[in-house]
Formats: sequence, structure tokens, C-alpha cells
Amino acid sequence: MRPPPLVKYYLLFYNVLSALGWSYVLLSTLVHVFDLDGAHSAHGIPLHAWLARIPFLPAARKIFATSAAARLEASLPPWAVPILRRAGTAYARVGKQTAFVQSWAALEVLHVLFGWVRSPLVTTLIQVASRLYLVWSITYQFPQTHNNPLYASMVLSWSLTEVVRYSFYAFNLLGREPALLLFLRYTLFYVLYPTGASSEALLIYATIPPPGLGFGHSLSPDLLAGLHTYARQALFLIWWPGLYVMYTHMIKQRRKVFGGPGKGKTLGAKPKSL
Repeated sequence: MRPPPLVKYYLLFYNVLSALGWSYVLLSTLVHVFDLDGAHSAHGIPLHAWLARIPFLPAARKIFATSAAARLEASLPPWAVPILRRAGTAYARVGKQTAFVQSWAALEVLHVLFGWVRSPLVTTLIQVASRLYLVWSITYQFPQTHNNPLYASMVLSWSLTEVVRYSFYAFNLLGREPALLLFLRYTLFYVLYPTGASSEALLIYATIPPPGLGFGHSLSPDLLAGLHTYARQALFLIWWPGLYVMYTHMIKQRRKVFGGPGKGKTLGAKPKSL
């Protein structure tokens, strides 16, 4: 069932604009991390600077982090070290832009409520809420995430996924279904879901103060901050089974589109939710 003409044009505009926004975030992140414009320092943030902030390490965690970082960087090829360090400064380059582009996804909940798209409401709510929580309640609120290379891997996973997804939706509204976009839409998640979700979970973990996971956190003098610490611990633990649920959901969607083993290939068949 196709939406009314005005709704169709609005959704087309929304998807094209979203694809362009995420394309900008993707290109900006790639340019920054890989120094494609030659404008960034080859050194960046030393690896031990963010390793030292990982909770649940002993009191001498800074010394441990320095030696661990030195060993890790020594194990990498020389060209990879500056890339890793520049990844630790990606927030300064694309943090605000990512938050702005991602915030518009809140409209997608309304799209489902109004019946303009066929996506399940609960799935849409979980996906949108988790992203908004990451950009506004984690990376925006906690400066220790700003020099963490996992922020770059999270944003790259998000932006690659969304450029393909919104482009696919835009073409679908025009009655077209490019084979390459269809393939990427239901294949890239094999890599991008684990890299994105694990980066999200570990960024959440990085905001938990010492002693890390457990019940040793005080609820005073700031009750809300204390409760949020325990909430972040809970979210970190449920993020992993949540990844499994979303991952298997996409595998099922892929089978609906391309057909399962022995069923033949049904390229172009549309699942119930896109």
C-alpha cells in the first residue's frame, strides 16, 4: 500500500535529506580518521590517554594503561598508529553534526504511529531511543567519550548503515529497487551491527566510574547521577543480548528478501517491515 501523494513526497524529502546528512557525517569522519585532507596531526591522542579512563582497573590503572597502550601500538603497523590516534579525536570533528542528524530520526516514530511506514513500532522505538541516548546522554554528557576511538567506529558503522538505508527507502518510494542497494541493505549489517553495537556498549561502559560494574557506587550527594550510573551498568549488560535480537531479526529479514536455503532466490521480494 502506497502512501498518499503528499505523504509520499514528504517521506521522499525526509529520506533524501537523511541520506545526505549521513553522507556528510560519513565523509567527514573518513577524512578526519584517515587524514585524507592532510590537515591533521599524525600523532593525535596517545592511546594510553583513553585506556587510563577505563573503569574496574586497579589503582595503578594509568601505569597499566600506558604500558598496555605501548604494547598495542607496538603491535600495529606504523601506518595504523596515527589512524587509531586520530580516531580518538573524531568527536571534535563530527560530534555535533552526528547528534544533529541523528536527532531527526525521532520523526520516524511519528511516521510509524501515523501509519505512513510499515515498520514495527516497538522496533523503531528501541532503535531511535538507543541512538538518541548514545548521542545525548552518553557522548554529550561524558567528556571521557570524546577522545575514545570507539566513538569513530560507532559513527562509521551508523553512517554507513544509514546512507544505504535511507537511499534504499528513497528509491523504494520512487518505485525503484536498485539491486546493489538491496544487496547492501540486507548484507552490510553482518559487519556493521556488531561493530556499531559493541562500540556503543563499550562507550557506555567507559562512562561508569570506578570500581566499574557492581554495587559499590554511592547514590549521594547526587541521587540522579548515582541512579544513572546503575542504569548504565544495566544497559551495558543488556546491550549484548539486544544485539543478538536485532542481528537475528535482520537475518530473518534477509531470508524474506533473498529466500532461504533450498527455497530459491526471491530478489526484490519485500519483507513486512523495511
